[in-house]
Amino acid sequence: MVRFKHRYLLCEVVSDDPRCRLSLEDRVLGGLVRDTIARVHGTFGAAACSIGFAVRYLNAYTGIVLLRCRKEFYRLVWSALPFITYLENKGHHYPCFLNTLHVGGTIRTCQKFLIQYNRRQLLILLQNCTDEGEREAIQKSVARSCLLEEESAGEELSDSGGEEAAEAME
Repeated sequence: MVRFKHRYLLCEVVSDDPRCRLSLEDRVLGGLVRDTIARVHGTFGAAACSIGFAVRYLNAYTGIVLLRCRKEFYRLVWSALPFITYLENKGHHYPCFLNTLHVGGTIRTCQKFLIQYNRRQLLILLQNCTDEGEREAIQKSVARSCLLEEESAGEELSDSGGEEAAEAME
C-alpha cells in the first residue's frame, strides 16, 4: 500500500476589519484558495492541487488556518496564497491577505511552531505595553497558558504511567 505524503501550510488571515475573521468558514476559504490556484496556475494547478487539498483547521477568532495538500504540489498552493486579496462571504467583500507562518510535514510540527509563535507575539505585546494594567493582564494570560501547558504535560505523564502499570499487571 502506498502512503501519500502531505504538507501542512500554517497561515494567518490578516485584515483590518475584525468582521473578516469572524465570518470565516472552512468551505468558503477552501473554495477561495482553489479558485486562486486555478486563476494563477491554470487548469494544471487546479487539477494537481484539488487532490488531497483540505482546510484541516480554522480558528475564526485568531485567524489561524491550517491547509493540507500533497507534498509534490505544496509550492503551487504556497505561491498562490499571496494573490488572495479579499474574502467574500454572505455577499460582503472583506479586504485581507494570508500570511504563511510555517510549512510542515505534520500537524504536530505546525502546532509546536504555533505555540512558539504565540509566545513570541505575547512577549512583543508585553514589551510594547504603555500602561501597568495592560502589562499585568498580559502577564496573567501568559501565566495561565503556562499552567495549562504544565497540567496537560502532567496528565500525559500520568496517562502513560497508568498504561505501564496495566502492562505490568498483565
